[in-house]
Amino acid sequence: MMSFNSIFLSTSLILAMSFISNRICATGVQSIPFVENYDIVDYEKSENWAALPTKQDSADLTPKDLATHEMPFDIDVFFLYPTSFTKADERWNATIDDAKINEKTDNASIKFQASIFNKTGKVYAPRYRQAHIKSYFSKDHESARQALDFAYQDVRAAFIYYLEHYNNGRPFILASHSQGTTHAQRLIKEFIDKKPLQKQLIAAYLVGLPVLKNSFYTIKPCLTPEETGCFCSWRTYKTGYEPKTNIPFDEIAVINPITWTTGLALADKSLHKGSVLADFNQLKPKSQTAQIYKGVILTNKPKFRGSFLFTSKNYHVGDYNIFYRDVQENSRLRAKTYLQTQQGN
Repeated sequence: MMSFNSIFLSTSLILAMSFISNRICATGVQSIPFVENYDIVDYEKSENWAALPTKQDSADLTPKDLATHEMPFDIDVFFLYPTSFTKADERWNATIDDAKINEKTDNASIKFQASIFNKTGKVYAPRYRQAHIKSYFSKDHESARQALDFAYQDVRAAFIYYLEHYNNGRPFILASHSQGTTHAQRLIKEFIDKKPLQKQLIAAYLVGLPVLKNSFYTIKPCLTPEETGCFCSWRTYKTGYEPKTNIPFDEIAVINPITWTTGLALADKSLHKGSVLADFNQLKPKSQTAQIYKGVILTNKPKFRGSFLFTSKNYHVGDYNIFYRDVQENSRLRAKTYLQTQQGN
């Protein structure tokens, strides 16, 4: 079994970005200017997908405490994982076949995030040449922009391939975290918002970055647990954290991932469906609170073996799995509601 540090701390942004930035600077590794790579990723190859319904992968896993008989609906989930390219490196983008980065992605975000949706539908998660974490704080703004653009071109190509070869007109959920959310917003704007494809969108889970309420023309923040055609967004911090942002708090979309409403009242532990933390097979229900505060979600410190070593108030890496079962049940509810509505039309 992987240790907590390798699971919980190794994913994209477990500590504040300033910590990672300082670590990179301390190594003395300097970034070179962004250089375009014109190679095209072949998404016909299964190895270029972190999750596919036709192969065994980490998205198929289910915690033993959640060994239910729930059957997924006839829908898809297109999942975009967060940054796992975080070690000091002069490059701006990872390669598609970097074994260490892919293993890190599979054992962290695919296992602890994408697997949430395997009780809801067929999970598709493309590998992409993700931008290095420095792209979010580098002073070389042009290279950072180009790196994220380059990563998006892979995401875009994978989504087109998915639509043309896998989707077959099924309804779908778009789910993402962190850098994945950067790209998911672009996908929505280019392919879904005010486009024919919008009618197939059950909901989008755009998690881990601030998403503005008015980001899209016709796709608005979800306001209720069963609403469809909308998006959910949140970022998680320890109770007592004081958010700092240049964005007015009331312009940031945030939903409570326990109550699935936008009210400011505290959702107490009795309502919490369950976290999946260091031990993937252990579901921890009634262990977390959740409250909307200045554009973020505040919750109590999660408890797990070794948690006394975890002092950060930024629970970014746990945005999904702190509310593992809550997200799972909610995605099923939205899928069920969507399908029932379509049958009634």
